[in-house]
Amino acid sequence: MNIILMGPPGSGKGTQAANLAELVGASAVSSGDLFRDHQRRDTELGRLARAYMERGEYVPDGVTINMIMEWIDDPARSAGFVLDGFPRTEAQASALDEALAKRGAAIDRVIFIKVSDGELMSRLGGRVICSACQRPFNLNSSPPESEGACDDCGGALYQRDDDKAEVVANRIEVYNSQTKPVVDYYRESGMFSEVDGELSVEEVGAALRRQISPSLTG
Repeated sequence: MNIILMGPPGSGKGTQAANLAELVGASAVSSGDLFRDHQRRDTELGRLARAYMERGEYVPDGVTINMIMEWIDDPARSAGFVLDGFPRTEAQASALDEALAKRGAAIDRVIFIKVSDGELMSRLGGRVICSACQRPFNLNSSPPESEGACDDCGGALYQRDDDKAEVVANRIEVYNSQTKPVVDYYRESGMFSEVDGELSVEEVGAALRRQISPSLTG
């Protein structure tokens, strides 16, 4: 099963994408995680992407599309995939449809997690991550027990450059201007549905499972 999970930055797509992938026996990936992996390995793609991501801007479509299709074409993804944060533009959506059609495949479901701009600023502006185990915390809603330290491993907490207030505001603005048209692109396809992303993590997960299969009510 091939699923696209859409939503603004901070909507919880990463957590929910991983859960959905496990549910349907597929692989999940976010374009952001792939770019950060390339940056850690200091590849040419990573260096190219870094300048855009640090400004809260999208990496150019051509680079992103080639990267995602390389990932999809890996034989490990033969059972299907859940895409988190891709496509982000209409050009990417169209290119993805064309590339899948050449392989005799298609997108089965597109689900949009809807969250207000105000809630996004609260979530993202307070997000910090453990430098050792990568566990996320939110200083507003789920702070660590000890200031500046991870509850799990004691690692130092840090705030990613793209989670700082001025960058967060720009990320939301870029999302509104470039990605919302993709929602309209898929809304007309008949495979599109929407869930309330301001519910609890568990409630959002249950709503997503029902979108995949009405029998999955837990």
